Amino acid sequence: MTRRSLGKRAAVVTGAAVLVLGTVGTVAAAAGPPHRPSHPGKDRIAALFDTWNKALQTGDPRNVADLYARDAVLLPTVSNEIRTDRAEIVDYFEHFLRNKPVGTKIETRVNVLDGDSAIDTGVYAFTLTDPKTGAKSTVKARYTYAYEKRNGTWLIVNHHSSKMPEG
Repeated sequence: MTRRSLGKRAAVVTGAAVLVLGTVGTVAAAAGPPHRPSHPGKDRIAALFDTWNKALQTGDPRNVADLYARDAVLLPTVSNEIRTDRAEIVDYFEHFLRNKPVGTKIETRVNVLDGDSAIDTGVYAFTLTDPKTGAKSTVKARYTYAYEKRNGTWLIVNHHSSKMPEG
């Protein structure tokens, strides 16, 4: 091969490499940055309580249980039993809903762990109505909700609620 033909080949190879790299760079730029799941805002997670509280207002324990994952754990405020499946969670709410509970958050702290999991913890109070007398009472409790986004829906995977020790 002559020097001239080597020079032409080098120019062709270099030009092809630039063309290929330029095309790859253009395709990568058009595709955008790698997809990362978007993190929900703290307000979005805190508002999941409002959905849960509205489900309580329906008086239907199945509506409330629908907000829990199938493998959720419920450590309820007014029961000594740990609830670990849908039937047990429904059973708890069948009894709890007789008191027509209305919850109000007093203090909340939200930790968004990633795009599909978050924890909401704090203090809430429930106004309860005695089904026999109609008398109202308030129970103040600490709470923790652990949420996971499953199949596009935020579900409670762990819910712990305990009455405040000092009232």
